[in-house]
Amino acid sequence: MKSIDGTVLKQLFLSAANNLYNHYPEIDQLNVFPVPDGDTGMNMNLTLTSGSKEIVNRNDTSVETIAASFSRGLLMGARGNSGVITSQIFRGFADGMKGHEEVNVREFAEAFVKGKEVAYKAVMKPVEGTILTVIRESSAALIEHAKKVTTIEGALDFLLKEAKKSLEHTPDLLPILKEVGVVDSGGAGLCVIIEGMAKAAHGHFVERNTDETREVSSSIFPQSQNAKYAGALVSEDEEGFGYCTQFILRLGGPDDGKKPFIEERFRSFLDSHGKSVVMVRDEDIVKVHVHTLQPGSMLNYAQNYGEFLTIVIENMSEEHRNIEHGNVATDMDSNIARAREEKKKAPRKKLALVSVSSGPGLDEMFRELGVDVIVSGGQTMNPSTEDFVKAIEEANADTVYILPNNSNIVMAASQACDVVESTKAKVVPSKTILQGLVSAMQFSPDSDEESNFEAMKGALKDVHSGSVTYAIKDTDIEGVHITKDYYMAMKDDKEIVTCVKDSLDALYALVDSLVDEDSSLLTVIMGEDVKEDLSGEIEEHLSSAHPDLDIDVRSGGQPVYSFLVGVE
Repeated sequence: MKSIDGTVLKQLFLSAANNLYNHYPEIDQLNVFPVPDGDTGMNMNLTLTSGSKEIVNRNDTSVETIAASFSRGLLMGARGNSGVITSQIFRGFADGMKGHEEVNVREFAEAFVKGKEVAYKAVMKPVEGTILTVIRESSAALIEHAKKVTTIEGALDFLLKEAKKSLEHTPDLLPILKEVGVVDSGGAGLCVIIEGMAKAAHGHFVERNTDETREVSSSIFPQSQNAKYAGALVSEDEEGFGYCTQFILRLGGPDDGKKPFIEERFRSFLDSHGKSVVMVRDEDIVKVHVHTLQPGSMLNYAQNYGEFLTIVIENMSEEHRNIEHGNVATDMDSNIARAREEKKKAPRKKLALVSVSSGPGLDEMFRELGVDVIVSGGQTMNPSTEDFVKAIEEANADTVYILPNNSNIVMAASQACDVVESTKAKVVPSKTILQGLVSAMQFSPDSDEESNFEAMKGALKDVHSGSVTYAIKDTDIEGVHITKDYYMAMKDDKEIVTCVKDSLDALYALVDSLVDEDSSLLTVIMGEDVKEDLSGEIEEHLSSAHPDLDIDVRSGGQPVYSFLVGVE
């Protein structure tokens, strides 16, 4: 074939996805070195499967349309470092197809080079000796050899040969691989993909093998080869512990209450709070993969800019222990199912506490007060009734109290109480985080059901709450002029005290409005946008202004709200 159109390209992609499906267990088994993202084959398989679903029923004859649809499917289904990078290789490939109904050998080769460029840009700290190396070296060799190749079949054969050659040399580029005598499994997966495309180009379309007893052959895994393969570390200082956090974010705007998305600033935050960062953007969609010890802080930060389409969080520390003990690495659903089964086996409690929270610091405060289950959410991410039902079941108690901590969440929590049958659930109608904290202090697992409820509910009236957040537009409310991007101080989250340029000025004005002669305790919780070293300055100022109060300033890590304030 001197050139191909969209109909042929579709067959190449589908054959590649099928070939990867047939061999992903081998790629997984070759991950003998216990590193993060050990399920390389599965991750790449799920990524390619998502892309193939986008094109399998399309009849487009344009390579531009088929490549774009395949790329979009890969982006939405990408899992793990290897999956995300693969999606970016084919995103760049799709860029190379733009404006074309069909492509010749030269244009086909240039598309793979474009794929390499886009993939490298997606990774914060590209490391050689990985799938990136394989696509870089093989595509460079192909474009240099393109004048000598006259057919698409010949181009794919040459690309595969060079990819396999590059794969064999990955240990020379990444010391950790050479140390244990392995090559990169992500690169091996890419070779399998190219192999599937090459077979289809030669008229040998690869069908998906659903017969587990039938062996399928691949030149990537010769039976005589004893070399070990492993998923390469994306970062040389990767530790393999914490949480593999992946999400797809649909960006919003001021009308949605979202901050403007500045890509470099977003990347910088990810890089400073995690490792193995891969971030890609496709118009209003942002796909993120990061390893972090605090996935909640990542999600809270990201939600300032949009809403989530998907979220996957996997405990890499657990995976590491599984592999050390000779167990098969589990996926997220398996870990959750196992944890729930273990919880079911635990003795059922008499009383338990569920609370809504929206920041790592706040989560820890509630846990210290005896909260059994944390439901993530808040003003910008209201938990659903189903979220509360699951939390009630997870609490594993005869009676469960729920602290919604937001007026917009009370109804969903109450509805969940009506749905559950095996547990008596009651909502303590806390409307702010500070009310929830004070109410949780009254909880006693040794007290009876009704006494606990009355004590917790009664504590709500002893708290006056307020918050400081930024304004998303210019307006006037009840005589107060609001300026976009200035800081608003709100009393009881409904009365605007002031709107000023500096967040600390807003905080001090808010505290002055909340404190009266009966006040004895002031609590200030700093948000994720406030530097922790400001706590001393804040406490000193407030102590000087209100010397009769006991003052507690701490970090909550909550998004959106720079400060949450409670006065008792």
